Amino acid sequence: MENLDKTVIIDQSPIGRTPRSNPATYTGVFTAIREIFAMTEEAQIRGYGPGRFSFNTKEGRCDACEGDGVKKIEMHFLPTVYVECEVCEGKRYNPETLKVKYKGKTISDVLEMTIEEALEFFKAHPKVIKILKVLDEVGLGYVKLGQSSTTLSGGESQRVKLATELSKKSTTKTFYILDEPTTGLHFQDVAKLLKILHSLVDKGNTVLVIEHNMDVILNADHIIDIGPDGGEKGGNLVYEGDINGIQKCKQSFTGQAVKKYLNKNKLGK
Repeated sequence: MENLDKTVIIDQSPIGRTPRSNPATYTGVFTAIREIFAMTEEAQIRGYGPGRFSFNTKEGRCDACEGDGVKKIEMHFLPTVYVECEVCEGKRYNPETLKVKYKGKTISDVLEMTIEEALEFFKAHPKVIKILKVLDEVGLGYVKLGQSSTTLSGGESQRVKLATELSKKSTTKTFYILDEPTTGLHFQDVAKLLKILHSLVDKGNTVLVIEHNMDVILNADHIIDIGPDGGEKGGNLVYEGDINGIQKCKQSFTGQAVKKYLNKNKLGK
């Protein structure tokens, strides 16, 4: 471990516990976007700084929902329900703040953009593009910048965290730990993820992935198989080594599955 600078654990826990948290705020790209709005002519005339475009400050947010865009309704014996704020209609901001526009869009409009749309919209701003590009590369191009953390799946939350780490200045000596990152991913997105993981390793980092996905296992340099079963019948080291060796390990169910998967693909070709 002496050759590592830091350890980063990227799990599937939510990026936030309230509707206030979203990909834009978590990754930090929203700070750069607010600075762009503060530089517009209308904002300069009104004396609005970047803070005015935060839904966490009293000056710019809707007073009725306090910038959440929704109102929370506590239900007895049932899960909490969120309904759209009737005052701002889910826009989060007060009318004065929404009078400021950049390229014809308000700050609320920007939060409703998907990451893919925002990439095109902010193409002249390298600071913004740097983060958005990584979010898109991890397969989150369809997610809205202001999408509430409470509506993101575990896999989506994990990829937001991964993108946040990737957009930072790398040390090339980081130990990344990812817990089942392919959960809910289309095979094309799995391929994107693998490309990113390979790039991390190529830069000198170490990546530990806890996974059952065959494509991920086949791409691993080193495999540790714990088993042979789950629960009380598991927890033992069944195999440790490369992909060729695990196929020869009769005690490894993973090895049998890998062998079957490879044979099936050969027949498919």
